[in-house]
Amino acid sequence: MSNIILIGFMGSGKTTIGRRLSYRLKQTMTDTDKLIEKQQNLSIPELFERYGESRFRELETESIKYLLRTARNEVVSTGGGMPIRPENRTLLRELGCVIFLRVRAETIIERLKNDTTRPLLRGDNPALKITSMLEERNPAYLETADIVIDVDDKTFDMILSEIEEALEKYEATRN
Repeated sequence: MSNIILIGFMGSGKTTIGRRLSYRLKQTMTDTDKLIEKQQNLSIPELFERYGESRFRELETESIKYLLRTARNEVVSTGGGMPIRPENRTLLRELGCVIFLRVRAETIIERLKNDTTRPLLRGDNPALKITSMLEERNPAYLETADIVIDVDDKTFDMILSEIEEALEKYEATRN
């Protein structure tokens, strides 16, 4: 099995599902946001505040290039905006099997209603921002994905079982 990369909007469950999947598959997990924070010695909100979104997106690209050199049989959880850049979409596909955790805007709005740590949701009307960002990003997610898993109204176990089943089919077509 190669690397498994989880992509999707913020709040879609990439980190939690990534942790549980890595445990099930007995693979190391890397969260690209945590990797960037460790390499830069700053939190994501601090990076956004200090350097802006464009610099953060460059750091995301650097993190994928780093993982291309180092990651073997890992579960990789990405930041929600990583597939926005066309270069990143190509790099993510090179890195391994890309799984898009697709989620509806209503689910995200409910999950993130009390989350004040997300720089892109600060300000007025976060629900409108979520809806418009999701519409903008979904085509990039779909273009990048080898596998699409809908996560709304499902338990973690249901999602993990669907992922494992989809991975078996994916691996069978690759051999």
